[in-house]
Amino acid sequence: MSSKHPTPRHDQAPWASGSTAAGVAPPPFENELSTAAANEVVGVRSWRTPVVLALLSLVALALFGFNAPDNRVGFRVSEAGDLFRVPDLAVHGVVWGWLTVAVLVAVTALALLRARAGAHLPRWAVLLFGFFFVSGFLVWVVGSSRTPDVSLSGLLAGSVALAIPLIFGSLGGLLCERSGVVNIAIEGQLLFGAFSAAVAGSLSGSAWVGLLAAVVGAALVSLVLAVFSITYKVNQVIVGVVLNVLVSGLTGFLFATVLEPNASVFNAPPRLPRFAVPVLSEIPVLGPILFDQSVIGYLMYAVVALVWFALYRTRWGLRTRAVGEHPKAADTLGVKVNALRFRNVLLGGVVAGLGGAFYTLVSVSAFTRDMTSGAGYIALAALIFGRWNPIGALLASLLFGFASNLQSILSFLGTPVPSQFLAMLPYVVTILAVAGLVGSSRGPAASGQPYTKE
Repeated sequence: MSSKHPTPRHDQAPWASGSTAAGVAPPPFENELSTAAANEVVGVRSWRTPVVLALLSLVALALFGFNAPDNRVGFRVSEAGDLFRVPDLAVHGVVWGWLTVAVLVAVTALALLRARAGAHLPRWAVLLFGFFFVSGFLVWVVGSSRTPDVSLSGLLAGSVALAIPLIFGSLGGLLCERSGVVNIAIEGQLLFGAFSAAVAGSLSGSAWVGLLAAVVGAALVSLVLAVFSITYKVNQVIVGVVLNVLVSGLTGFLFATVLEPNASVFNAPPRLPRFAVPVLSEIPVLGPILFDQSVIGYLMYAVVALVWFALYRTRWGLRTRAVGEHPKAADTLGVKVNALRFRNVLLGGVVAGLGGAFYTLVSVSAFTRDMTSGAGYIALAALIFGRWNPIGALLASLLFGFASNLQSILSFLGTPVPSQFLAMLPYVVTILAVAGLVGSSRGPAASGQPYTKE
């Protein structure tokens, strides 16, 4: 870099909108360059991505190539009642399997060449590899089942439904971490939101009261997180883990002693209504996903757009990113760092609470012990995989929702893959995404660091 103070990237610079106070210069950023950015400058070689892609290519060769199903595999696009009919997709297992292997090997070779040159693999190449690996896996596993035919519309619509709580959870974590507070307590926020929605909805007989209670319940968990991590400066990771254990134990105890013996009174909440937009909901594939959702489903799309706009296009978003990257500099410009962090942690709990309400007001009309089943941790992985960006978190959550739904559909089809391995599928995707395919990723520089005003 030739200048003393290099120009910061848009998503990192708290000074991007010209909010620097008169006479106060932005602090130097030389020591805050991410490892990925530094590697790009000096051309450091990273072999992690080529190695991961090579291993996945070998798996594809063994399964999709040498063990490809020698039959036709069909994917239904249109269903009965759709506005118009789209021809089904059909491929031959052997042909598609070897085509998949060829593409994966080619992308792996490109990754090796780029690594030798000290350059990163282009984003389009990663997306191409992912598309062919997933489609190759689908063709292999569906073609090997008793019924080599699956509804593409049902697969995608179910994936979006399972991803809804993950999306809310990852957005809640994003609001905290962009402010500099690590939120490990997403699991506890989702679980207590689901519990509060079930109890309040049952007692009031109103799903809307249950939805409000879910937001309040998750915000209470966030309040505890904010008080200990911001006010008393306790280690944020430890506080988050303790909160998850506390909420799990508390809701489990109340479920066994109060809800289960009196289920008709405390654990029978009504469902939130589902709204189908006339005509639009009958469009093949896209209709059920975009225009036939519950209230929480529509809120999910709105919240993603709102968080993205607020984070990158408003004064609040500029200050939030400044506090997460360089709180001392933000304080110098008059931003009340800890107050902003406190409010954003509470706001993150409100967002996560909407995801918790999905479990007991949309998915099932009852609360069960630990019903979130680790969804908060997968939401945290989606946040990292999405590079602390609302759109990235949305896409990563959809990927994990797809893996979860695929496991259920494949179990129903009767594939030769053992059910235990299918149950592992969402978590295997999580590990691969975060540890290998995400590449170099850096969170906000001040995330996890308590701030004390000097």
